[in-house]
Order: sequence, then structure tokens, then C-alpha cells
Amino acid sequence: MRTAIAVAVIAALTALAQAQDAPYKDDRSSAGNLIQSYYNAVNRREYARAWSYFGADKPAPDLDSFADGYSTTESVDLVVGNISSEGAAGSTFYQIAVAIRSTEAGGAQQVFSGCYTARLANPQIQGDPFQPMHIVEGSLETASEPLEDAVPPQCGDMPPDPAGDPVMRRARELFEKAYGDSCRGMPGGNSRPEPESHTIEFRYDYDDADAPTRQARLVQFYCDAGAYNEIFVYYISDEIDGVRELHFASPDLDIRYENDDFEGAVEEIRIIGFNEQNRLVNSSYDPQTYTITSHSKWRGLGDASSVGTWLFRHGQFVLVKYEVDASYDGEINPEVILDYYSAP
Repeated sequence: MRTAIAVAVIAALTALAQAQDAPYKDDRSSAGNLIQSYYNAVNRREYARAWSYFGADKPAPDLDSFADGYSTTESVDLVVGNISSEGAAGSTFYQIAVAIRSTEAGGAQQVFSGCYTARLANPQIQGDPFQPMHIVEGSLETASEPLEDAVPPQCGDMPPDPAGDPVMRRARELFEKAYGDSCRGMPGGNSRPEPESHTIEFRYDYDDADAPTRQARLVQFYCDAGAYNEIFVYYISDEIDGVRELHFASPDLDIRYENDDFEGAVEEIRIIGFNEQNRLVNSSYDPQTYTITSHSKWRGLGDASSVGTWLFRHGQFVLVKYEVDASYDGEINPEVILDYYSAP
């Protein structure tokens, strides 16, 4: 019995020594550093320090209860993802996407992912005692390996901070490499506006109906403008394929006019095949209907044009509707030549 106790004590002291070998990190200069410091304290078994990173709303009734929650935790690996921020009533709130791998006594491991919320009250208007940046709350759920892929793409509805957003950063890199020279930006030499970003929740067609929803990120870049058309480029990111440029299926049309005169009446519009395009004209994304639309004006009057609609279905955008107004007659009278919008 004494031997077993001695072995247990030696093991505990060894684990404690290994934990304390981790470099000390106590940094509240950013939301990401705050979360890293919190788990650094957990790994070093400095539970009072970990407890201090929370504000008035603590995650446990008291410090002893908080420490007991980590009594079987040997170590925690952390990945910090996208960080978003928003100002409100003299404070800045941060949403931090994270994934952790917890290793328990005996070697069992479990991955969790979720979001932390942090708050920094304006330091210039604070008094005594001063309240540094602190954790307001955290919410984690079980997830799957690999750890890096378990990080949520975004937390909350706050606009993503490009500096802390790996998806946006990668999309910018791909866009600049492919279109940095050809996409000139706004008319008059003005710089391009900031790209739009949308989070899309979905399930693949092979997912169970009660399976957790997946997330994709859609990023829209402004490319160029002409006399009456603006051009956009899209990128998408998901957990399987990462960040990639979107290409859109489009019908190849055979349009026939009376007497082969474009000013004459339209005799026939036929789809003779399909191609793909990587730039959409006068385009936008509707988060309510999960659709991207493109409205290409063939001339300034807008009386001749084409309108495409692509629906996000089971993890990808598919062409579901296409309308063409091929008559240069001064009137807007498009003809629907393809319509799968009602397909299940």
C-alpha cells in the first residue's frame, strides 16, 4: 500500500514538474494572447492565475471547484482561430474561435471546439481598481481530429478581423496572386472596397438530418468596373477543401435573330452546352435565400441582359435559374431559359 502511494506521489510530482517546464505566458495585450495565457496557466497548474483571467462571472462557484474541474487533466493543446471584435458602450468585445485537445491522466484525449468572449473596457476612462481585458464566457463542444480543422470559421455575428482571420487572409493571398494586376478596383483609380464575408451553415446530402450543421465561408472581392457593369470574384472555404476560388456553371447560348440583325426580333434562344466563369457581373449574395445572383447588362439601357442564379445546396453553389433578354428593343422583357430552382 505504501509503495502504491509513493508511486502515485512520484507520478504527481513528475507531472507537476513537466507542467511547470512550460514557458510562463501572462499576456492580455490581445484577445488571442489572453486565451493562450489562460491555457498556459492551466497547463502549468497555476489555477489561481487561470481563474484570474475571468471577470466577475466566474466559470465555477469558487477557485477550489474550478481547480477540481482540471484535477485529471494532464495537458491542453490549443489552436486559436478567427478573432472578431465590436465596440459597445465604452467597451470592446471579442469573439475568439478555438479548438483544444485535452489529455487526461492515463492518456485519453478529447477534442473540443467553440468560442470565447472577451471584454476590454476603455482603459482611458477606467478608474481604480483597473479591470484589464478578461474572459466573459466560453462555450465548447466535443469535436473531431485533426485539431486545426476543428476550429470554427467564425464566432458570432461580429465582422471578422482580417488580421486574425486565416480564411480571409488566405483568400486575399489567392485573389492578389490571380487578379492583383487585372482587377483595377473602383472607377477613378480608387482602391477596392473591403471584401464581403458570409458564414453559411449547411449539411452535405449524406449527413444525417440531426447531424450538427457544418460551416462554409463565402468571400466576395470587388474586381473592376466598366461603364455600366461591376465585376466580382468569389472564394469559398470549408472543412474539407479549404479556401478555393469559385467557378460558376453558365449556359452556352445560340441566339438567332431575324435577318441576323441584332436589332431585329429574337427568333430562338437555345442552350448548346455549358461552360464556367470565374467573374460575375453586378453580383451579390443573399444570406436569406443562400443564392448568388449576377445581372450582366449587354448595354447601358439594360434592355438586353442575362441574369443567373446559383443556389448553395449541399456544400456547393449550383446553377438553378438563368434568364436572358436578348432583344435590343428598349424594353426589359427577359425570358427564362433554365429553371431548376424548385428542385429538391
